[in-house]
Amino acid sequence: MIKEIRERYNAGFTKEKYQQFLKGIEDEVNKEILFRVAETPVFVPAVLKQRLIEAGKSIIDVVKRPDIKAITEGAIPDHLRVPNEDAHPLFLCVDFAICRDEQGELIPQLIEFQGFPSLFGWQALVADMFRKHFEIPKGFEFLIECEDHQAYLNLLSRAILAGHRKEEVVLLEIRPEIQKTNIDFYVIEKWLGVRPVCLSKIWAEGNQIFYDRDGVKTRIKRFYNRVIFDDLEKQEDFTPGVDLTQPWDVEWAEHPNWFFRLSKYTMPFLNSPFVPQTKFLSDFDSIPQDLDQWVLKPLFSFSGQGVIFDVSAADIEAIPAAERKDYIMQRKVVYEPVIQAPNGLVKCEIRLMYIWPPGDENPVLAANLTRLSKGVMIGVRYNEDHDWVGGTVSFLER
Repeated sequence: MIKEIRERYNAGFTKEKYQQFLKGIEDEVNKEILFRVAETPVFVPAVLKQRLIEAGKSIIDVVKRPDIKAITEGAIPDHLRVPNEDAHPLFLCVDFAICRDEQGELIPQLIEFQGFPSLFGWQALVADMFRKHFEIPKGFEFLIECEDHQAYLNLLSRAILAGHRKEEVVLLEIRPEIQKTNIDFYVIEKWLGVRPVCLSKIWAEGNQIFYDRDGVKTRIKRFYNRVIFDDLEKQEDFTPGVDLTQPWDVEWAEHPNWFFRLSKYTMPFLNSPFVPQTKFLSDFDSIPQDLDQWVLKPLFSFSGQGVIFDVSAADIEAIPAAERKDYIMQRKVVYEPVIQAPNGLVKCEIRLMYIWPPGDENPVLAANLTRLSKGVMIGVRYNEDHDWVGGTVSFLER
């Protein structure tokens, strides 16, 4: 995006440095990376940074509406509703495609957002490793509203631990040892002492929940929750230790209801130049004539699963009328290939990552996650056979 910086970075890049960079990450937590990491960060100019911040604020303003719970009640499946919901989400992730407007200026366009803890440990580690192994120019920062790495860790600790001892908080997941993003779990464990624990390895006594920590029965007072209920329902040969929808004496970070509330379900309620037109499929009186300009997305899915880019009338007609409320249609956005790799141009998506500790008036725009793609889909899983694509970070100009 910034020609001189890009040319300088590419000229200094070597495969040897890249391999040392990856090894440095794995050595930090003594774990293997199970997904593709891009060869480069993204250098975001100040003008685009301000547009990203403005775009993110337009989303946060909706999340802060006093009626946000009322307008999103329909997002939560009745059988997956969890009691003891907190007043506001603790983590918000907002994904923007980098596009061009009619004047040719770079502009963010909302793709998706979620009330769910993303890779908050991993992203900070990757940014540190890019600085260690490559030349990152002065005046560019990974952190946005945090002064430094320690301030970021303090903020993360307030949200995850919330004053509890590390032994009383677990990172809850389904089979964490095989999750593709599990290196993030081990970063969190190293930095905060919060261990990844499988949902099958916890148990209840009365209304309290316990796990085995080094042979000692230990009460869990807070979940750093990475369980996606949609994923849980699809599991075979897996038995949860407890039913998470029951009123246990435990706190949540992030409460599962926010995963549904702040999701594709909320997008039809957004009105911003940074948000492409989005409607519930059930709100269409007829099939749009310009179907080639729309994307069909199921509400209750993740990682791009079930998304149809080239929508046909048959795709829509195959969905029973009673189920169309569970889908949205979103105007297509055109990703602008703006990152110059040695072998061509690459598309970019930037996730703004907010942390909102309990009791605080406003969330903090703390960090970012950036993904590069040469394919139709942005996700890492769709780009495994390419280079100069995958997960990375942006360094934003002050």
